[in-house]
Amino acid sequence: DPECWESFGAGDVMSGPVGSGEAHAGVLPEWFGPHWWTGRDAVLVAAAVILLPLVLQKHVDSLRYTSALSILLAAVFMLITMGIAVYTVFTGTAKMPRMLPDFSTLASPFELFTAVPVIVVAFTFHFNVHPIRAELSKTSDMKSAVRISLVLCAAIYAAVGFFGFLLFGDATMPDVLANFDRSSGSGVPQALNDAARLSYALHLVLVFPLLHYSLRVNVDELLFPGRRPLAADTRRFVALTAVLMGLLYALAIAIPSIWTLFQYSGSTFAVCISLIFPGAIVLRDVHGIAKRKDKAMAAMMITLAVITSSIAIASNVMSSIKGEVKGVSAGAS
Repeated sequence: DPECWESFGAGDVMSGPVGSGEAHAGVLPEWFGPHWWTGRDAVLVAAAVILLPLVLQKHVDSLRYTSALSILLAAVFMLITMGIAVYTVFTGTAKMPRMLPDFSTLASPFELFTAVPVIVVAFTFHFNVHPIRAELSKTSDMKSAVRISLVLCAAIYAAVGFFGFLLFGDATMPDVLANFDRSSGSGVPQALNDAARLSYALHLVLVFPLLHYSLRVNVDELLFPGRRPLAADTRRFVALTAVLMGLLYALAIAIPSIWTLFQYSGSTFAVCISLIFPGAIVLRDVHGIAKRKDKAMAAMMITLAVITSSIAIASNVMSSIKGEVKGVSAGAS
């Protein structure tokens, strides 16, 4: 579930990552020390309480301002990361990144495929298209909105990845946010590192309600087909929201590694939603509108998706058996 990703990210930033193999404190433990109320459990409960008014919105249009603010905060994080990286270049403290993947072992080429599911996850938000389009004053604007969203995401992800790797080199963690702690070695005031983490943590929190909206609608249609609209049934709306929030909290606590979640979810359901299902729809061509080149591209897309995800899953399983937490070198490459 994409909402689990937001929960993991916020928990990692504020309380520190769990099971990463290297100690990187979160913002709260750095400020106040290790206490029960700075731990992951308490932070996620506090975030859920703060989010409750937004999660209980019955129309996606009500989230337009918080969604716009979340995009602005992501851009702020990107600019701060860029600024710190440029500063380290001029001061000579930047770490020369490795330009090519490490092929020192036989498994290294296959580990490159573990980065693909993470990229797929980053662009898998198809489920928001229909709810947003339904509430647009001009439904034709949806195509432009999708294109702008893809360009923004690609630009922000690429910039953060490049400048983050320039800052931390081979020490870059799967969740680069964890690198912005007191051991970052960037040579800039810690307040700037904290600003980078806090801006993105708030971004993750504000994205959560939009994802939860689509999840709730789809689960409702699956469990209660033919019922009156969810927004018109307050009791069902509140009950379903409470159950989903509880399940998401339990998952965020039970699975400590965000990289593991990205890898397995990205190589399974995200690949299906983004590549396999759309390709299958084109091949089925119920309305007889697909051209030969469309079907050829759909078949190639499905084939590549199956091969890539299969290799990624096999690599992840082998890594789990060995007890390794990989992804730093492969993801950064």
